[in-house]
Amino acid sequence: MPEQVQHELPWRTRGGKRPNSGRKARGPRPSEPHRVRPAIDARHPLHVVIRARPGLKLRRRAGWLAVRHGLAITCRRSDFRICHVSVQGNHVHLIVEADSHMSLARGMQGFQIACARRFNVHTNRRGGVFADRYHPRPLATLRETRNALAYVLNNWRRHREDITARNLAFDPFASARAFDGWANDPRRAHLEFVPVVMPTTWHLTHGWRRHGPISPHARPGPIAAAPTKPPAPRPRT
Repeated sequence: MPEQVQHELPWRTRGGKRPNSGRKARGPRPSEPHRVRPAIDARHPLHVVIRARPGLKLRRRAGWLAVRHGLAITCRRSDFRICHVSVQGNHVHLIVEADSHMSLARGMQGFQIACARRFNVHTNRRGGVFADRYHPRPLATLRETRNALAYVLNNWRRHREDITARNLAFDPFASARAFDGWANDPRRAHLEFVPVVMPTTWHLTHGWRRHGPISPHARPGPIAAAPTKPPAPRPRT
């Protein structure tokens, strides 16, 4: 009787650490890798960034109306509050307050869905508007909160959008008009109302003011190095 030999079966799993495994990114630049979300402390606000899908431009009338609609829908929630917003070409900056991790997730989900529905109505398109997961960053200290406010509300200057609107003191695609912490309190009457929610955390209401008011003309980001002059040519002898 021939001896029976047991053959080994290849061991395969779904997922795991191997090339091209896992969920595929939506677009060439995913906004947020799938990692564990940071812990949420209701006392601390968060800086949240969400990116649009490739090819979509948000810093236009249709994108601005969609974001304002999403803000108005989100105002109904008591456990999630969008206090400041800035709309750029392909992404949106938010300063939010959330009571818990679930409040943040549900609030951002509702905001993105409301924005997408209104944006599709104005642009006569279908499908999602935002490319991937949002990126939250807790603001645990007062200086972090102050820097995040200056970064979000003056983000148009970082992207040089203020060059074509030198007569405006504030970004017309941001909630700058609803902010009361500007240095010298420049005029704000030329901007339309933005349905943001008044903050409730001490960091966003009073704490950040310990580090001074914010100038509406500040340009966020690293300071560019001054151009160097080429050396003078030596005279010929």
